[in-house]
Amino acid sequence: MAITANRDTLLCMSMAARPGNFGVRFHNHLYEQLGLNYYYKTFAPNDLAAAVAGIRALGIRGSAVSMPFKEDCIALVDELDASAAAIQSINTIVNTDGHLKAFNTDYIAVAQLMKSHAVPHTPFALRGSGGMAKAVAFALRDAGFTDGLIVARNEQAGKRLAEACGFRWQAELGNERPALLVNVTPLGMIGAQADELAFDEQAIEAAQTIFDVVATPAQTPLIQAARRLGKKVISGDEVAAIQALEQFVLYTGVRPTDEQYQKAAAFARG
Repeated sequence: MAITANRDTLLCMSMAARPGNFGVRFHNHLYEQLGLNYYYKTFAPNDLAAAVAGIRALGIRGSAVSMPFKEDCIALVDELDASAAAIQSINTIVNTDGHLKAFNTDYIAVAQLMKSHAVPHTPFALRGSGGMAKAVAFALRDAGFTDGLIVARNEQAGKRLAEACGFRWQAELGNERPALLVNVTPLGMIGAQADELAFDEQAIEAAQTIFDVVATPAQTPLIQAARRLGKKVISGDEVAAIQALEQFVLYTGVRPTDEQYQKAAAFARG
């Protein structure tokens, strides 16, 4: 993929503690295929406030926001879209002439996946309480799920999220055996916790559907265990592709065809 930058090239970026290549490959592939003068680069900022100020000062068109910055960025932007305001978590910043508006396309992705995978409104347990967990929990609530358990060691954040959505909170899953298990933590992600299961084997065996939001790697220990046990699986790379598509539209104003989207997603997965 040959991209030639010039003085008129619009830069888009992502900010993450553990940057991956999915967004880089997805966006740049579509830019080239559609003949758009954009370029996408990922960063791991060590000064979040300075990084967001840089988006404004340098005229960067937009930025994805990944863990652990989804909540801390809120105070640094000028406006929240309704999707981000309701959840109090952002994953996308769009810069329009120095005005930074934040969105949450994770919510859109999760809502679409619940529908496309025809996941029934069964009891569920969601592990996590951070920014991405908020997007998933609110999407489940709005999709009609009522019997939910937020599993989070951070009692304050876990209870706050559970109460906001009308769910329960526990520090650990314990003897609960819900039909839907959702991991929204770094467990299984490339790095120090890459080999850790987000749920124990007994809980996975009792479940019907396993949803792991971790995108890198696509085959996390949780996803591997679920496939081995014959469970319905929703993987993090599915979330990554849909939310990246919605970000692409926000940045460029162009919506690719389904064929162009599928090709970009396949290319991004490598």
